[in-house]
Amino acid sequence: MTYCVAMRLKAGLLFASDSRTNAGVDHIATFRKMNVFELPGERLIVILNAGNLATTQSVLSLLRQRLTHDGASLHNVGSMYEAAELVGRTLKEIVARDANDATLGQGVDFGANFLVGGQIRGEGPRLFHVYPQGNFIESTEDTPYFQIGEAKYGKPIIDRVIRYDSTLSEATKCTLISFDSTIRSNLSVGLPLDLVVYEADRFATDKVVCIDENNPYFRMLHDSWGQKLRQVFDSIEDPAWSGGATEVPIMVSPARSKPLKKITTHTDRLI
Repeated sequence: MTYCVAMRLKAGLLFASDSRTNAGVDHIATFRKMNVFELPGERLIVILNAGNLATTQSVLSLLRQRLTHDGASLHNVGSMYEAAELVGRTLKEIVARDANDATLGQGVDFGANFLVGGQIRGEGPRLFHVYPQGNFIESTEDTPYFQIGEAKYGKPIIDRVIRYDSTLSEATKCTLISFDSTIRSNLSVGLPLDLVVYEADRFATDKVVCIDENNPYFRMLHDSWGQKLRQVFDSIEDPAWSGGATEVPIMVSPARSKPLKKITTHTDRLI
């Protein structure tokens, strides 16, 4: 499996992905999930992918191959909307090519999700989530980030912290904490991580880093986050089950609901 995050903020864009894929606990390998297409001064497009590895590799191979062909490519589309449309169209092409009655009968899932973001001169930064069916949605100021893959473990911290006006530094810190939490709870996500940070209207970036277990900042963040979480947890008052002096009792009657009814005899009913 994998975990990918992309954010479109007022200050620019952020992309992050892990590099682990697995087909069971005894078949784990490393494959990068991020591709960066850059024409300095004119456009920068980043694609993250999760899902069937054969599908995602074929889609990216076709997109790269068509950079030198006539017709639409990531180097000549006129907008990020057209870039997302191109990725969706290519995805549908690959699935139609590979899926047949025999493979579908074996339960093979050819689906894949893509996050497509960047900026093309003439418009602002944009970010899209392309679904396995080839259609897509665009991020907004109210929903400035997308996740694909194993998203559930790293989602709470992003929901609590990230806003459209968050700085790119804040977004970087939050994203790495999100990955640290996910790696801690899910063996199918692992280091190294690829991270790209893009400042709006630059049409290029040098903030590209591969983060492994020896990265000093990530190690500091991992240790600090665990310690601070424990400190905050310990600072919260325990529930006073036996009464006593407290300003926050737990044993109070709910205002709108009845307490759970225990079954003590064969005649008792929950409803």
